[in-house]
Amino acid sequence: MSRYREIVTPAVVAAHIDDPSWIILDCRFTLSAPEDGAEAYAEGHLPGARYADLERDLSGPRDGRSGRHPLPEPAAFAETLRTWGVGPGTQVVAYDEGSSVYASRLWWLLRGWWGHEAAAVLDGGLTAWVAEGRPLTTEVPKVSLGAPYPRPSRAEGAWLDTGAVEAIVSGTDRRLLVDARGASRFRGTTESLDPVAGHIPGARNRPFENNLRPDRTFRSPAELRSEFLALLGERPPGDIVHYCGSGVSACHNILAMAVAGFGVTTLYPGSWSAWVSDARRPVATGD
Repeated sequence: MSRYREIVTPAVVAAHIDDPSWIILDCRFTLSAPEDGAEAYAEGHLPGARYADLERDLSGPRDGRSGRHPLPEPAAFAETLRTWGVGPGTQVVAYDEGSSVYASRLWWLLRGWWGHEAAAVLDGGLTAWVAEGRPLTTEVPKVSLGAPYPRPSRAEGAWLDTGAVEAIVSGTDRRLLVDARGASRFRGTTESLDPVAGHIPGARNRPFENNLRPDRTFRSPAELRSEFLALLGERPPGDIVHYCGSGVSACHNILAMAVAGFGVTTLYPGSWSAWVSDARRPVATGD
């Protein structure tokens, strides 16, 4: 059986819509209106899809230091997977409205953090599904609960804490920080979500929107590979550490690198919101 590990087309998902070994997760969310995603799900979603809430399911409790969307507690995430019916043999497909930002967060939690290989994002999301004339439903699926999904061994270096990022900034760790936020937030000319504007010193900017075509599907592997190679220079892919505002859109760049054939690279989950939680940490502005 084929495993889908990065992106998957609406046609492939439609062909498996009744396959019990496939589970579809609706990740739509709006940062400024957190209830909008669940309401949109109730109004219509892919057949069989469960709803995955960014703050309830894909993040853990905030403690003032770990950022706006810290990683879930492992036991809590194992239970969440159980409530969705996800187990070691499940093919998971995540989608959101179309940009794949929130779907990418779930994808990374499964692939990068949990070690679940059969996880993919619906390319173009709900927008692409509807554009092809495919059906939506308001029916909420009945889920057969299994045993909690134990966390497999994850790859070394799947994510870094703030202390490890401080070592990069100080120069004792030679890895490269890549910021997935828009250019104006990176430069520090605007900031609508966090109390301090700017970026982590030494970081380079790769807005996640650069990974997409105008129709919100991912650009070709060759195009993405060329651009990430230019960003890397002489560095190996494993030297990149991705961050954003709170560890969500950074996962989009990780997915894009995987689509380009680089494998699953490293996330700083706390991201900018964790970095600026301590005023003693340095901040850079400009390009």
